[in-house]
Amino acid sequence: MNERKDQWSSKLGFILSSAGAAIGLGAIWKFPYVTGMSGGGAFFLIFVAFTLLIGLPMLISEFIIGRGAGKEAISAYKKLAPKSLWVWIGRLGVVGCFLLLSFYSVVGGWVLIYSGLSIQGKVIGDGGDYPALFESVTGSPWITLLGLLIFTIANVLVISSGVQKGIEKANKIMMPLLFVFFIILVVRALTLEGAMEGVKFFLYPDFSNVTGASLLYALGQAFFSLAVGFSCMVTYSSYLKKDVSLTSAAGSVVGMNIFVSLLAGLAIFPVVFAFGYEPEGGPGLLFMVLPSAFSQLPFGELFLCLFLLLFLFATLTSSFSLYEIIVAAVTASGKRSRKSVTWLTGLIVFSAAIPAALSSSSLGSFTILGKNVFDGTDYLVSNLLLPFGSLLIALFIVHKMDQVLVKEEFNLSSTVSPTLFSVWHFLMKWVVPITIVVVFMNMLGFI
Repeated sequence: MNERKDQWSSKLGFILSSAGAAIGLGAIWKFPYVTGMSGGGAFFLIFVAFTLLIGLPMLISEFIIGRGAGKEAISAYKKLAPKSLWVWIGRLGVVGCFLLLSFYSVVGGWVLIYSGLSIQGKVIGDGGDYPALFESVTGSPWITLLGLLIFTIANVLVISSGVQKGIEKANKIMMPLLFVFFIILVVRALTLEGAMEGVKFFLYPDFSNVTGASLLYALGQAFFSLAVGFSCMVTYSSYLKKDVSLTSAAGSVVGMNIFVSLLAGLAIFPVVFAFGYEPEGGPGLLFMVLPSAFSQLPFGELFLCLFLLLFLFATLTSSFSLYEIIVAAVTASGKRSRKSVTWLTGLIVFSAAIPAALSSSSLGSFTILGKNVFDGTDYLVSNLLLPFGSLLIALFIVHKMDQVLVKEEFNLSSTVSPTLFSVWHFLMKWVVPITIVVVFMNMLGFI
């Protein structure tokens, strides 16, 4: 048995925590604006296809690796493939999570600042110039750095409390509430005049707008929104007991993720079209659209405040998984305390995130290959490192990991048909790696 001392208290706690890792900026913030920039309905269908055919098998794979080894990411690959270069998959995951946090935490800070302004009743005003408000928040070095600092401290406080008392306890309370308020927003958005144009844009597929870049973004979004590719779920599943079906848990996480992505589209695009915004509005889209939607509701400021607080929590639950893979890797030897490592990690992440935080202000003119620090880091992580990490994991679980252990973990506590393993294995052996390679070749102009 490879069960760890620190574990999730229940299957529900694990599913909600894994869903919390997946449902955050990827589904609520990034999905709407990437969809808007990539053509709408066609992109959504491609994203769902990638999520089911590649994201779901990948999620199951990370679950198998983590619980099969009973170790965090780096130690898991060391145990399953000792004295080999495969350990670099775990190391890539730790580095990737660090880079991801360097821009993810910036957006978390934006959400936190907006939450504070909403509590004071300063978001929904008479002027209603929400783009200007967003620019004033992101364009102020001190405001963005303050948001980044508080967001970092919030992560550190939860992670330092441990798996059950910190991560799981928070997810069990706030994730259900997030769904409730999300549905309220969708209902209100769909009743706006002109809302159906937004629904048509989001759900009607026009494949004439699909390009190689769209495919790469859809693939990257599938990985980003499920938190796979960096072995975060390897670490999370290492805390899981043996009486939980990995396939069932993975299916629940993917189902909730697609559902939230659908809700995000139905909440955002009807409002975008009703108020005359451009659907390809970029990273600031959500911060300009949400206030417009809630301003039409009775007690709109109150509802906006509650939703922003819940959105902040969804952002935090995703960042928890990124911090956890780093902290778990550093404390694996047992020589360093969890609390001290967590605070040190927070300090380093905060320092590394400063350039991205200043990308809309002091460092706005600094670009690399035509992208500022924020956009460049986002592109590197989401569209290059995450797919590459997923490709390595696919090769590892099919060609290197003990297939007896793989099948045992796949079927453990499961009542699914035996043919499901064959389907999953086929997808991981052929569909996942070939799709990733083809999309990369298309992006580089070879196809």
